[in-house]
Amino acid sequence: MDRLLKSRMTQYASPFTFAVCVGFGTPHVSAEPVTLSGGVESKYSDNVTQSANNELSDTETRVTLSVQHQSDPGRCVSETGGSLGYGVWADSTYDPETYADLAFRGLCELRPGLTWQLSDNLSQVQQDSRGTDTPDNRTLKNVFRTGPSYVIPISNRDQINLSINYENTEFREPEETDSERYIGSAGWNHLFNATLSGGISFTADRAELDTGGEIDTDSASFNWSKEWATTRFRGSLGYSELTSRFGSFEQSSDGWIGELFLERDVASSMVFFFEASRELTDQTSDFDIRFQDFVFNLRETTEVEVTAVSTGLNKSYSNNADLSVRLYANRADYLRTDDREDVAGLNIAYSQPLRPLLSVQLSGNYEYSRFEVNTQDDVALRLRTGITYSATSDLDLTAQIGHENRESDLPANDFEENWVSVGVNYRFR
Repeated sequence: MDRLLKSRMTQYASPFTFAVCVGFGTPHVSAEPVTLSGGVESKYSDNVTQSANNELSDTETRVTLSVQHQSDPGRCVSETGGSLGYGVWADSTYDPETYADLAFRGLCELRPGLTWQLSDNLSQVQQDSRGTDTPDNRTLKNVFRTGPSYVIPISNRDQINLSINYENTEFREPEETDSERYIGSAGWNHLFNATLSGGISFTADRAELDTGGEIDTDSASFNWSKEWATTRFRGSLGYSELTSRFGSFEQSSDGWIGELFLERDVASSMVFFFEASRELTDQTSDFDIRFQDFVFNLRETTEVEVTAVSTGLNKSYSNNADLSVRLYANRADYLRTDDREDVAGLNIAYSQPLRPLLSVQLSGNYEYSRFEVNTQDDVALRLRTGITYSATSDLDLTAQIGHENRESDLPANDFEENWVSVGVNYRFR
């Protein structure tokens, strides 16, 4: 599975999607049992609208169903997981809300060298990156992608890679822009030795928006990967040209693009990572799925130059405690309006068992944002602590408290919120 599935513990596919993928492979492939769990959580907040003035308090009760599944090895492999929830507010501050963070990835070998891939990602995203994370500023984004890939060996060290994919992006809110796109790529890869490979690739992306616009993106890149005993590295560097058409309007942009990923085992219990990406794309792409700290502003124009950088470490301790530290920064340049948004932040998460059945979780997030259009600077702080008690092997009881505040150059955007929640989760199988 690719980095997306490894970095996200929330993946999803409909039964139809799963059946299509498995149908391409052998009928003898068996699947591991599905892990299914359900939970109920009630959360009280003293400022549910995250407003500067006239704060409203309310309690949301949310019911959640979660699933995890990974198929056995075979001609077809798949990974599914994620959660689907439904929440209601006691004082009807907001309408009932549907929550989703689900993903699926499947791959089937049709014949040697020829595979068919299919993926589907459904996630909750913000509509306005300058707004608050409340139901009025959220929508669901679904990205479906499928198509064949063909690897043609031309020598013991060289191969040609071909792929064609169809991608469909839809938002829950009708005012947001949906798209259909076709992505074709061709590349050559050379194996220099057992741990070093490199090559060149060409990609053509043709997107049609439901607003009647079209966006064509052509890219060429040099790619390479290298592995050492404790380090894994891969990257690409290339050039891209984006052309957008809306009626009689046409605009072209070009620039350097690239990706970089480095992972190193600093010790047997600690892993350091660094990843970065720069692309010319649009708001209906899956960039915000691959880099979840990045948020598209759906209220801006479609074409955007995006840059994201993330680095940090994950460490496990002998007492079964876990520590995660991550620094991130990203930029969105909206090409048609010359507007720019910059974000930088720090995430820290720590969990530790206190007793065999009791554990504690702590997390914090500091984030700085700058919006060029109105020279607005925002600083946000989010803190959370919680405990989990395992009443039985399948039943968990949880309690959490949290605090969030934001200070902005625009006083109307300042807010402070305190909240507390209790919940129960049961694993059915």
